[in-house]
Amino acid sequence: MLSILVSVKPLLQAPISVPFPITKPFRDQVPTTRKMGLWTLLEGFLLLANALAILNEDRFLAPRGWSFSEFSGGRSKSFKGQLIGLIYATQYLRVPLILLNSIFVVVKLVSG
Repeated sequence: MLSILVSVKPLLQAPISVPFPITKPFRDQVPTTRKMGLWTLLEGFLLLANALAILNEDRFLAPRGWSFSEFSGGRSKSFKGQLIGLIYATQYLRVPLILLNSIFVVVKLVSG
């Protein structure tokens, strides 16, 4: 066991050559995280509105008991009723949502 350690020791003391120069520590080369600004927050709300707008009543909402016809009465004041109203409002406003998506895409293409 001692002979193995003695023979490896000169290899560990030899200088290491790398094919590229190391100028900075690795932690300095890691990109910094961006802080969330107003634009990022608006993008998040737009993605949420897109997600709510594509929900289909027949295939997704009605089998789970989230149909608008069930909550059109006096139960629309509950949280579930308010959420269903929000889903139907985003589905009703699909054309402005398409325009907002187009504006966001154009701004992202121009700004990078």
